[in-house]
Amino acid sequence: MTDALVASYLPLITWIGLGMIGCRWLPGMIPYWLGRGLYWLGVPIEVFSLVRQTDFSQMIGLVPVFALSTLAVGFVVAQFSYPLQRRWFIPQWLRVNPTQASLFLPVAEERAYRGSYLLASVLGNTGFVGLAIAIQVMSPEYLGWAVFFAVTQNVIGTYGCGVLIASYYGRATQGWTQLKDLATVPSLWAFLLSMALRSVEFPTGLETALNTEVNLVIPLAFILIGIRLRQLPNWQSLKLALLPTLIKVLILPLLMGGLAWGVGLHREAIFAIVLMAGTPTAFAALILAEEYELNRDITTSSIALSTMGILALLPLWLLILEKA
Repeated sequence: MTDALVASYLPLITWIGLGMIGCRWLPGMIPYWLGRGLYWLGVPIEVFSLVRQTDFSQMIGLVPVFALSTLAVGFVVAQFSYPLQRRWFIPQWLRVNPTQASLFLPVAEERAYRGSYLLASVLGNTGFVGLAIAIQVMSPEYLGWAVFFAVTQNVIGTYGCGVLIASYYGRATQGWTQLKDLATVPSLWAFLLSMALRSVEFPTGLETALNTEVNLVIPLAFILIGIRLRQLPNWQSLKLALLPTLIKVLILPLLMGGLAWGVGLHREAIFAIVLMAGTPTAFAALILAEEYELNRDITTSSIALSTMGILALLPLWLLILEKA
């Protein structure tokens, strides 16, 4: 397990730390273009390459079931635990002076707060963090579980359930816009294209270039995470993120890991489910919060706290991989 810990922690700490330290000297547009580049090119090419190398014969059809179950269980747990969040972690909207605001402001702000709370508890960073860790510690035989989970989470989770939650609790937009977002997820098209071309033999140089790109995407993704963490303005609001972080990085992976174990899956398949279910809150949650005018404090704080949470819990998940 020591080798797996080193393989996981070394790139996480090194590249995230480099991003946090170096962001102060970077031009303001660099993080934006790095994020756009990873979203539209880096991660899709990574998915394309991994699909070509992955064995999809290991009960891979169960992956969407577990991905959808993770979203559903996360949503239910978050909804039932929201009264605790509302009672013990007082958001800023409760401090509004009624004499200075209309009677409708607290209701609207509570809906925005609840929407952000649900997004932070449900949406995981499977593309950047999840796949980057999975590549380091999983065998090619079962890596397909992580890849398929990440694609399903991106499409159905972020651009399906995430958009529906955000539009319900925030400012709704036209349905065709949501459908366009869903249809233009680049990782989905990369996955479908790679599946269609799996039987086609590529030139050796092209295969080498694809493998090299995967090794480049991992540090760039972690550097971007470090930059974004350094830029988060609300570190003092971390207490707002305690409950959604607990749901996202501890309760969900334990529940889904128990389900996977009960079904009788191989230990590496169990680890893939646990890892992907327990990835930190996705940056897409903040993007949706901004787009649909939800509460930004809880999403930014959840991103920071859940990223630290996966660093603390990764040894436990690797122990599951070793002992399951």
